[in-house]
Amino acid sequence: MKTSEINELTDKEIAERIEAERMQLLKLRMNHSISPLENPMKLKETRKNIARLLTVQRQRELKQNK
Repeated sequence: MKTSEINELTDKEIAERIEAERMQLLKLRMNHSISPLENPMKLKETRKNIARLLTVQRQRELKQNK
């Protein structure tokens, strides 16, 4: 997910995406611990997506507080 795509989302959609990505990361970690994933880079990609979402969310919070 690109930052430009994230910027188009509303605050509520971002919060929902964060929760969905965290659940996906949990599932990926569980599956990876049981048997190796075909593409272990999905773990890294999911973590980065969460970080991007949280960054945009925080930027919007700071912008509203000004």
